[in-house]
Amino acid sequence: MTELAAKILSGDSRSLARAATAIENRSAAAESLLKELFPRTGRARVIGITGAPGAGKSTLTDRLVHELRRENKAVGVLAVDPSSPYTGGAFLGDRLRMLSHHADPGVFIRSMATRGHLGGLAATTTDMALLLDAAGKEFVLIETVGVGQDEVEIAKLADATVVVLVPGMGDDVQVIKAGIMEIADVFVINKSDQPGADRLQREILALQSLSTRHDDWVPPIVCTVATEGQGVSETLAAMRSFLDRAGAKDRAVANWGVRLREMLRERLLEQFANIDFQAAAAEVAARRLDPYTITDDWLRQIQH
Repeated sequence: MTELAAKILSGDSRSLARAATAIENRSAAAESLLKELFPRTGRARVIGITGAPGAGKSTLTDRLVHELRRENKAVGVLAVDPSSPYTGGAFLGDRLRMLSHHADPGVFIRSMATRGHLGGLAATTTDMALLLDAAGKEFVLIETVGVGQDEVEIAKLADATVVVLVPGMGDDVQVIKAGIMEIADVFVINKSDQPGADRLQREILALQSLSTRHDDWVPPIVCTVATEGQGVSETLAAMRSFLDRAGAKDRAVANWGVRLREMLRERLLEQFANIDFQAAAAEVAARRLDPYTITDDWLRQIQH
């Protein structure tokens, strides 16, 4: 075992930060490290926290970390931010929203830039979650950018997905319908002390009555005021209720099936990094070439 892997398994924060940087930079050393660490993963519970911007995801995440630390649980947090147009780095800054945990050795927080990756998740989020899992984090909380329909990608990674909604943000039903009903394992109505919270809860219940999930789970609705700490323990209890139910193994297999397809897709695109897609698109649009011949030619390039 390499020295870096051994330090990560022992929970060394500096080594963990070094490895996280290598993963974000997609270095060859990072892949070798992840291969070495993978047999020691599979113990962490990965929780996705998603929802529209301004819903209070960061505050709720911060409060959940407090609650888990009261139980002496080791926690990792991945805050996936929009990319800076200048540096490609995390636009909202590194860990600014959770400074109260910065001196706690039981908490590792990392801001990640999406770098143009759709779906509210950085392309390397799966790898980063595995790294924190291997480092002994019992819970890994992933807070997504919050960009609407693309948020459904979190369901491919998380063991449980918490969708945070807030009253008074326009057409609530449309927000809920935008792919969110399918991925929510727990609904949180944050800022529930504001007008419209009861109406929002009724709308969620009405939509739930019209559809049945394949696993027959009915996502509970938890009302919170995260800034005051209200409803946080109830949110954690609802998450655990879903995680502890039967079928967790089947869900893990299904999730890995999706992740492997995504990993293969990304690897294939990396193989074609030097292709001028715009030039090829111009040829197809002008009907000088057909898309089938072009893609067949590309595939032949990697077969030889």
